Amino acid sequence: MATTIHPAIRTRMTMTTDGLLTLQQWLSPAYPVGAFAWSHGLEQAIADGQVRDADSLCDWLEVVLAHGAGRSDAILLVAAHDAADAAALAGIAELAAALAPSAGRRAEALAQGAAFAATTRDVWGYDLPDLPDMAYPVAVGRAAALAGVPVGDVVQAYLLAFVTSLAQAAQRLMPLGQTGAHRVIRALAPLCADVARAALAATPDDLGSAAFAIDIAAMRHEVLAPRIFRS
Repeated sequence: MATTIHPAIRTRMTMTTDGLLTLQQWLSPAYPVGAFAWSHGLEQAIADGQVRDADSLCDWLEVVLAHGAGRSDAILLVAAHDAADAAALAGIAELAAALAPSAGRRAEALAQGAAFAATTRDVWGYDLPDLPDMAYPVAVGRAAALAGVPVGDVVQAYLLAFVTSLAQAAQRLMPLGQTGAHRVIRALAPLCADVARAALAATPDDLGSAAFAIDIAAMRHEVLAPRIFRS
């Protein structure tokens, strides 16, 4: 999935010294968004045998990134970063919440968004609106705009953190191990960069997904018993 970067958006992907540590803190596992509680339907996929080893996990997460929530989140994050005013941001937040294909996935996006916004308001003092339906990528995008962090860097880091969180979930659900998980993360890092670059040239009109098996797994997970994760 190679993407050519238009010169007009290339500057939006230039890492700055000031933004580097901010991004590392925001998207580290230590930032209290509760990512450890959600599997994005992966728990159901493992229970069904659809994901059973490192190769099938990598295939699953590749679809999530390229055709599912990874791509959608990237576009929403960029839109939130570029929102002209509070009304525009509220519209993007409403759209993000409406796109969730299941109750569990909606809760996953909104709970992490609310937690990220609350902590970032308290620590940085940013004027992040306390919207009840501000999904995680929307909150991160808006905070990045307030911090002056280049949006291209934020999207790449956000997607890699997303993949990392799901790989860590897989470690708890099947015999993958830390080395196996990091091989998967490393293999998907170039795709994170490609999806991020494509999102810079996209608009909310380009939103859409074709990750049907993943969405169905998320829906079925809501009645899985017993289960470890909330989605």
